[in-house]
Amino acid sequence: MKKHCLLLALLCGLLPGLLRAQQKSAPQKAPAPAATARFDPRQRPKNLTDEQLLDLVQRQTFRYFWDFGHPVSGMARERSNVAYDYGNEVVTTGGTGFGIMAIIVAAERQWIAREEAAARIYKIVRFLEKKSDSFHGVFPHWLNGATGKTIRFSQKDDGGDLVETSFLFQGLICARQYFTGESATERDLRNHILWLWEGVEWNWHQQGGQNVLYWHWSPNNGWSMNHQIHGWNECLITYVLAASAPKYAIDKKVYDQGWATGDYFKNGKEFYQTKLPLGFDYGGPLFFSHYSFLGLDPRGLKDQYADYWQQNQAHTRINYAYCVQNPKQYKGYGPNSWGLTASDSPKGYAAHSPTEDLGVISPTAALSAMPYAPKESMAALKHFYFDLGDKIWSQYGFVDGFSEHHNWYAKSHLAVDQGPIVVMIENHRTGLLWRLFMSSPDVQRGLGKLGFEGAQVKK
Repeated sequence: MKKHCLLLALLCGLLPGLLRAQQKSAPQKAPAPAATARFDPRQRPKNLTDEQLLDLVQRQTFRYFWDFGHPVSGMARERSNVAYDYGNEVVTTGGTGFGIMAIIVAAERQWIAREEAAARIYKIVRFLEKKSDSFHGVFPHWLNGATGKTIRFSQKDDGGDLVETSFLFQGLICARQYFTGESATERDLRNHILWLWEGVEWNWHQQGGQNVLYWHWSPNNGWSMNHQIHGWNECLITYVLAASAPKYAIDKKVYDQGWATGDYFKNGKEFYQTKLPLGFDYGGPLFFSHYSFLGLDPRGLKDQYADYWQQNQAHTRINYAYCVQNPKQYKGYGPNSWGLTASDSPKGYAAHSPTEDLGVISPTAALSAMPYAPKESMAALKHFYFDLGDKIWSQYGFVDGFSEHHNWYAKSHLAVDQGPIVVMIENHRTGLLWRLFMSSPDVQRGLGKLGFEGAQVKK
């Protein structure tokens, strides 16, 4: 991989994403995943209303987590194809959090029974409690889905990953707020989620009391990854949850002096006649506006630094406008085919954005932007499904990326890309996950501590 791409990743806080493409863990012995099951996209239903199409896309994408979840742990597999030599057993902590939220959507829409959904999430939670490695309550990025042992993400990344853990708990908190019934399974699920939640030592990741959070700690390598979590990227949820924790919480000064700092936090410039409050020029990959906001409701959410609905809308509009302008003249870009974010590409995993444009459209980018640009996202969805479906529609929804310019169409799916499609379309339609996450008293306390305001932030 080119050095400048890795440098960009470091600046953006994308290093873990790009290291997927470099990971060389030893293959594990396991049955081949079922992702190669015969499926004919040409047989997909064609005469669909918009609501029927949204239903179909959400339900089909949810199957990645339900049908393809790891049989032992129930957790989400990192990807549907075996790539980069890390074997069939790899499950992903953050992607599992996204998958838990997708399972909640499936239960609410009655694609599966509520009891089935609770049982699957309980299976995941008990695996995390009983078998999974954790480090001061923080889980690693990758686990062996059968044994719970850490699978090293990079040479020194073999311990706790605070950001992936925050993505996991975003989902678990939603589950705790959703499964409020009095059945034994739902009661036990709430209790065990609470015990996991109370056990995360967020302030340990201040590395000796510094006013910033660090991404990684390992018993073998200590703090040698030395990756501070700051600047505008996908990690706002990490600071929100660290402030919300019932034990081991951080103070506001860690947020102000740690997160809200650096050359790439505030922006304020205009791109395509749209002012961008925070982040890199042109906004960076679109997942910055997705991952933290699967549960965290950005509608009217403000603090001293930004209005987060305006931030995410601006980021989306800039990404869309860039694709429509198409300065590199890639085949296939336009008003109905847009969306640059991290995904697979012909060159491996890449952090696609207007400043790192390889000619690859990632379906999750436009589809997960549905709350921010519903008209433009729906146009993209129809194009992907009706016009390109023979090439990019699959048993788990849309494939991870495609390039008409390079005549390349991925065969892969990634948990961190499939999950936001289900969740953000649901948030657009009903606000379900936003309501659940924001209903947590712990989250409300944390948001208040950090100075957030908005109609959904209780005083």
